[in-house]
Amino acid sequence: MTLDKNDTATPTKLRLSVVRDVSIVATLMILGLYAGAAFLIPLTMALLVNVLIIALSDRIIAISRAPVWLANLAGVTVVLAGLFVIMYILGSQATQFARSISTYEDQFDGAVNRIAGLVGNDVTSFIRDNLVSIDMSYVARVLLGSATSLLNQFFLISLYVAFLMAERLAFRKKIQLAAGDPMTGAEFASILDAISFSLQRYVGVKTFISLITAGISYSVFKMLGLEYAETWAVLTFALNFIPSIGSIIAVIFPSMIALVQFESVGPFLIIVIGCGTLQFLIGNFLDPALLGRSLNMSTFLVILALMFWTTVWGLIGAFLSVPLTVCILIVFSHVPALRPVAVLMSLDGRLGDDQNAPESAA
Repeated sequence: MTLDKNDTATPTKLRLSVVRDVSIVATLMILGLYAGAAFLIPLTMALLVNVLIIALSDRIIAISRAPVWLANLAGVTVVLAGLFVIMYILGSQATQFARSISTYEDQFDGAVNRIAGLVGNDVTSFIRDNLVSIDMSYVARVLLGSATSLLNQFFLISLYVAFLMAERLAFRKKIQLAAGDPMTGAEFASILDAISFSLQRYVGVKTFISLITAGISYSVFKMLGLEYAETWAVLTFALNFIPSIGSIIAVIFPSMIALVQFESVGPFLIIVIGCGTLQFLIGNFLDPALLGRSLNMSTFLVILALMFWTTVWGLIGAFLSVPLTVCILIVFSHVPALRPVAVLMSLDGRLGDDQNAPESAA
């Protein structure tokens, strides 16, 4: 009887020690992410930019059969130039908007009354109580502060990207040598290939979709004569990388400015209905059609990851939440002890290798 109790107590103590150790490691990692944000954020941005450059250079090679060095140079030039233009617009024109935000705040309460006849007093009261009370100057400072910070770190990100591209070909060989034996090296290479494929697909598709959304939205803004149209177009492009709430914010900001800028509610309704419908159609039809089930992430996990990375790294964490969580999911799926966690994180319980198994068997 005593032996049975000891046999039962030993696995229980072992499980408790594992939970304790995992909790300690997770806590230290979260503290490290928070404390090292100033170093880790530019590095993570550089890794994602590098992934986008590789995807673009590979596409150039496939289309034109250009030399690898020329395709890499073209990819670096296009991506970094585009990134610089985005940051420059947010850092310059958007600064003017931040300075004049108080003017818009003063006029917004009167502008809400213009839509009272269209939506009724109840909705108008809700808008006044919930939107007018928002400290728009604070929101603008947060958004523009993050953009200005990225603009200041653009040189550092470019430097990281240059060295990452220089070591692209040698990195796989170094992984094989560092692993020691061929089996471990092959496993590491498999993990890196899975991460690279998923990130290239996600970053490439989201960039393409965001460009389409921003281009159409910019045409609408310019047609209406909306002030700071370039800023709203760039924010529309950037906010589409934030899951779920990004597209909503991308419509709220320009529509509120239109409500204040114009005497009639026509431009406001055009932006709300037109751009809102565009965001809805792209987010619910085009985005899933192009991404497919390649990410295979639980919807609840996407929201949870958004909240976690935003808490740890602020607004930049919101942009990076999905790519970082994809990397974690892939790593967990290749570690036997953590594979059940990866199954729970997935959308349908099937991981990448599970989905490819029938095809390879066939």
